[in-house]
Amino acid sequence: MSGMDFIWLFFILSALQPVLQRKALEFQRARKIAQLQRERNSRVILMVHRQETMSFLGFPILRYIDVHDSEQVLQAIQMTGDETPIDMVLHTPGGLVLAAVQIARALQDHKGKVTVFVPHYAMSGGTLISLAADEIVMSPHAVLGPVDPQLGQQAAASILKAVARKPIEKVDDNTLILADVGEKAIKQVEHTVARLLSDKMSKQKAVALAKKLATGHWTHDYPISAEEAASLGLNVSTDIPKDVLEMMQLYPQPTRQQSGGVEYLPFPVKRNKGKSG
Repeated sequence: MSGMDFIWLFFILSALQPVLQRKALEFQRARKIAQLQRERNSRVILMVHRQETMSFLGFPILRYIDVHDSEQVLQAIQMTGDETPIDMVLHTPGGLVLAAVQIARALQDHKGKVTVFVPHYAMSGGTLISLAADEIVMSPHAVLGPVDPQLGQQAAASILKAVARKPIEKVDDNTLILADVGEKAIKQVEHTVARLLSDKMSKQKAVALAKKLATGHWTHDYPISAEEAASLGLNVSTDIPKDVLEMMQLYPQPTRQQSGGVEYLPFPVKRNKGKSG
């Protein structure tokens, strides 16, 4: 084999390596999901959104809940027996209200027990989906978040407050239109949250919690811990299965050109026992 042949072979293997690695990772994921399904006798659905990097230009792409996700989740739910429990693992910054509401309503209407696992965070639309579950299982330091609607980069509730503080004649038409849309969006989300909570607490408590989560009581990125979520009346525990945490390792953050800021040795640390003299 000539030197040129070796060069071509090197380029071919280099091109195939990412494909083979991806296929191997997909196989590991499928095997882990099957294992968890057998252990819990349930349908396991994962929705994991990482920040991804384009292979050519290197620009970061933020993944979020979209209609493609809702289509796939709804299909998975429809393929599940009515009495079969559903375990959904969520790792997401949020996304489209339409898609999140579709998923949440489908989960709420499922007859079998629905459990949502939150290993790290399920913000905004992820929290909306979590509210449909019979039980939310979080890591001790995982967080949920408020579900107040956002219009572009602005919180709908903040737009309404800004408009209310000015004389109407000093507010431009575009801002008034945004305020009108924002008011409708808040009412819609508030109504949806109250419905999702209606089978888990009294109507009065459901309406009060929906108002707190959907009307800008906190900033949109406010972290709601498991302890605080429980104090709000949600059925939350921190007894998250080890298999769920291990599964998240199969969804690594795509490698960036620069090294990350966190490093550690990936094995448990055993404490040295002191010797008595």
